[in-house]
Amino acid sequence: MQPMSMLTIHHRTIYRYRTPTAFGPHRLVLRPRESHALRLYEYELAIAPTAVVTWAHDVAGNSVATASFSEPSDTLTIDSTATLALDVDRWPVFDIAASAQRFPFLLSEDEMTDLGALRLQAYLDCAGRVCDWAKRFVAGPGPGGGTDTLSLLKDISAGIAAQIAYETRDDDGAQSPDETLARGRGSCRDFAVLFVDAVRSLGFGARIVSGYLYDPDLDMRGSAGAGSTHAWAEVYVPGAGWITFDPTNRSVGGYNLVPVAVARHIRQTIPVAGSFVGDKDSIESMEVRVYVAPK
Repeated sequence: MQPMSMLTIHHRTIYRYRTPTAFGPHRLVLRPRESHALRLYEYELAIAPTAVVTWAHDVAGNSVATASFSEPSDTLTIDSTATLALDVDRWPVFDIAASAQRFPFLLSEDEMTDLGALRLQAYLDCAGRVCDWAKRFVAGPGPGGGTDTLSLLKDISAGIAAQIAYETRDDDGAQSPDETLARGRGSCRDFAVLFVDAVRSLGFGARIVSGYLYDPDLDMRGSAGAGSTHAWAEVYVPGAGWITFDPTNRSVGGYNLVPVAVARHIRQTIPVAGSFVGDKDSIESMEVRVYVAPK
């Protein structure tokens, strides 16, 4: 067994305005998502100007803070600091149910009901381009019938990394899967969105994950320094549960990934979202700094 990774994550967002500005409520999705593999020891959220902060869990169980402001300011600073332990095997073995080891397989009635919208493509695929692309990875029937399920998912993830060139983009949005295939380029968000919609087109339940990438060796795509914000995916497979896939880096399992939020659609995972009184020219600058370091 490998030792747990003790990490400190500091995520700072600074908005600067040309004149003092009044702010509407801000939705903050910054607190790491606790699980049997992630233990959160300390968490602090500091906001200037002073805000009233309330916490709730959204429909997916993510921790969401809402910040409400009473005073205008020419600067808005949001500091999120977490200390946590990440206990994930570097080379995980997945206990997939015998009934789901080969694709296609049947989900139980409860699984189909509970997965619901997570089995539906999030973007229109009128020409079937994404579905047709995904079907190319389905091999012919093997000795046991069907295609090995885990190999199929790994191949789709690796296929994205091989066929789509990685690029960085500063905006929070994502391309549609069809656009990513057409352009042949995309960010980690675009890789994750394409992967999720591709496997959904085959009937899998899948979800987007946002969080942080810990890269002490500085050799992974999507990393800026030893750590950065990142997006990846999870696929539900009976027996194993939710399996992590990072198509940006062709990796399986969450060894170096710190999840913050899971969602049906990428827009539900934006770390900081809110409003202010004024037009877009009121913003002088925006700065985001992320540090992920061993504790």
